[in-house]
Amino acid sequence: MKRLLSIELQKIWMNKASRILTLTYFILLSFIALIAAIKFDIGPFKFHLAEMGIFNFPFIWHFNTYVAAWLKFFLAIVIVSMMANEYSYGTLKQNLIDGLSKKEFILSKFLTVVVFAFISTVFVFIMSLILGYFFSSYTELSIVFSDLDFLLAFFVKLTGFFSFCLFLGILVKRSAFALGFLLVWSILEGIARGTLAFKIFPNSDTDEKITQFFPLESMSNLIVNPGPRLSVVKNIGTQMGIETDSSYAVDYSAILIVLIWTFLFVYFSYKLLKNRDL
Repeated sequence: MKRLLSIELQKIWMNKASRILTLTYFILLSFIALIAAIKFDIGPFKFHLAEMGIFNFPFIWHFNTYVAAWLKFFLAIVIVSMMANEYSYGTLKQNLIDGLSKKEFILSKFLTVVVFAFISTVFVFIMSLILGYFFSSYTELSIVFSDLDFLLAFFVKLTGFFSFCLFLGILVKRSAFALGFLLVWSILEGIARGTLAFKIFPNSDTDEKITQFFPLESMSNLIVNPGPRLSVVKNIGTQMGIETDSSYAVDYSAILIVLIWTFLFVYFSYKLLKNRDL
């Protein structure tokens, strides 16, 4: 497995566009720290994000993983391009001629996906730990290391999403079309959610019970919007009569659904490659 992973990482690093996108992704991840610098003082109105408690333990695990998850599209481009380049440059056929089986080829791609997700998770963990100890009002170990399941959810979310991108890269063969397909799929899920919620089941939560099994929706459900958890948002909601006491904990049923989708994406990637005439 080490050999397979080494081959893939070398391909990515030797490709200038992939190298730049990968570095940009991790640089942007580190920019989450700049959120602490957002501060507005306009007369009596003062707005300082860090003082709102977004970097308090254990809330920081939820906030940082939610924000970092939005940056996954940079690596999605790398994953899709990684597969598209195999067809464009003929390296897929050459690898198979050199003795690499189709199963090993897919395994090498999936290992790359897992490594990207793991490194991203470790990066967010270290950055959150530093920011938390610098800004948090609570630094007791029992508080610091609570809610770490958001990191697990983040890792599973990235692995599932990148596996989906890998599947699309094999299915479509061209990175631009694969990314376009991803956008179209997202729109279709949105239309389906809206139709179920407002047309078919307007007075129940049946739509949520159905849409939780959609691939992108299930990934989205892993880490919900942390904004309403902030005390200032809760106070505003209370004054306006809006209920903000929703559950924000990681839903392990959502993790299971995403893991199943991840398996299916990898399995069908292999079946596509196995049955395709190269």
